[in-house]
Amino acid sequence: MATPVLDKVEADSAASPYITVTFRIRRFNPEISDEAQWQDFQIEIDPKERVLDGLHKIKWDVDGSLTFRRSCAHGICGSDAMRINGKNRLACKTLIKDINPEKPITVEAIKGLTVLKDLVVDMEPFFQAYRDVMPFLITKGNEPTRERLQSAEDRERFDDTTKCILCAACTSSCPVFWNDGQYFGPAAIVNAHRFIFDSRDEAGEQRLEILNDKDGVWRCRTTFNCTDACPRGIEVTKAIQEVKRALITRRY
Repeated sequence: MATPVLDKVEADSAASPYITVTFRIRRFNPEISDEAQWQDFQIEIDPKERVLDGLHKIKWDVDGSLTFRRSCAHGICGSDAMRINGKNRLACKTLIKDINPEKPITVEAIKGLTVLKDLVVDMEPFFQAYRDVMPFLITKGNEPTRERLQSAEDRERFDDTTKCILCAACTSSCPVFWNDGQYFGPAAIVNAHRFIFDSRDEAGEQRLEILNDKDGVWRCRTTFNCTDACPRGIEVTKAIQEVKRALITRRY
């Protein structure tokens, strides 16, 4: 006859939310090999947890050499963008239960940027394109004695593109960027849009000229990959179209 203690242990075991999940990770270490290889890890995890939690469990408990970026772990810093089951996502915002944990969860580095190790890519080309569009307020004249005021309507004009967290999910989902690293990419154009349509800014014409370059906004093929990939829900393709329209009409 089972004791009450054993009954409780068995009940707790039966009610355990943990399941066995296979993480299939594309590993790359230039000190070991020039070729990337897939490696499987099986872990016990609650499906309501995030892919990032699974990666933590692997790194902390199984293989400390696994390398990836993450910081805030709450979808604000954008540092843990990666390809999960073939789609660009933030690992900290992707729940295991939402991506069919009954099959292996594939995790690999985002495309179009040089892989340094495992899931870490060289972000410098991405940030250089961001810097090139002058992503800051530019005005003329003396420093104002009070805040530069702006109407709610004027602020709403570029509200969507202020949400960018520079995760590179949109840019690294773009087929044009995959094949030509010289293309500015969606994220740079989004951040240019944020200031081109800011009524307080006076350098919109300069930014439009930068994006009018052969590697600029006209390279976009309107595939909507960028919009689908954005973890912040920015209408990236719409923003790119608005910049194209501004170049044609030269009205802001």
